[in-house]
Amino acid sequence: MYETILVGFDDSQYSKAALIEASNWIKRHGGKVILVHAVYFDPEEFGIAPVQLEKRLKVGEKICIQTKEMLTSEFGIEVQSLICEGDPPTVIVDIARERKADLIVLGTYGRKGFKRLLMGSVASQVIVSSPVDVLVVKKPCSECTGEYKSILVPFDGSEFSQKALNRSCQLSKINGAAITAMYVIPRYEEMIEFFKSESIKKSLLQEAQKIMDKAKGIASNIGASIKVEIQEGQAAERIIETAKKLKNDLIVMGNYGYSGVNKAIMGSTAERVIIHASCPILVVR
Repeated sequence: MYETILVGFDDSQYSKAALIEASNWIKRHGGKVILVHAVYFDPEEFGIAPVQLEKRLKVGEKICIQTKEMLTSEFGIEVQSLICEGDPPTVIVDIARERKADLIVLGTYGRKGFKRLLMGSVASQVIVSSPVDVLVVKKPCSECTGEYKSILVPFDGSEFSQKALNRSCQLSKINGAAITAMYVIPRYEEMIEFFKSESIKKSLLQEAQKIMDKAKGIASNIGASIKVEIQEGQAAERIIETAKKLKNDLIVMGNYGYSGVNKAIMGSTAERVIIHASCPILVVR
């Protein structure tokens, strides 16, 4: 499924967690890891001190060599390491295309730290530009096993959510994971200020059930069994709360988010889930 995994690596604890998660996956299922370290060239900065660029490239090269040796020794897997000059998100996405990677893995720990990272940064640009799935790892290195036993899939019947459900079913076949597909009934009265009568409530619930039946059908065709969850409210909040309640170890979402946003994921349900959920999030292309 994921045979070539590219990991954005900067030697931080966040990226180390992503690297260990990816390495555990490859150790279990085969394949290789591509370790990518990007050194951004700021013309203004290096115009003042051009020697700094060469120093950073040498430091990056040393880090990559040491990390590659550690991975080969501890995990017994194939590892390639690349150090490149350039804008990190551009480098990561370009190399993923060139090396035909199946998955990009990025890491972060806390909500606050990731919020700073996400806004207009490496992660957000990679997520919206990546040609492949992106896994955001949000746990310490000691908890990174590369295995998922309980998956939550926000599902609204859209093309994006169908792809996310398909990917979840594939993961389930590999890891034996339990899958819960979730639909959140929007609170339309808060958006367009109309009174929601009992008949309207009933109609919305029936529509939600149809959507969940569609999810069951998709899973059944793949040979997987899923549970369903229907809730009402703000989608991101309910997804985060449900993942915590069910103790999911992975959330799988469609690329452009629950609300169908375009290249700018800022303000979308996907962004809020990525920032605030406590478990890893797999964003599916």
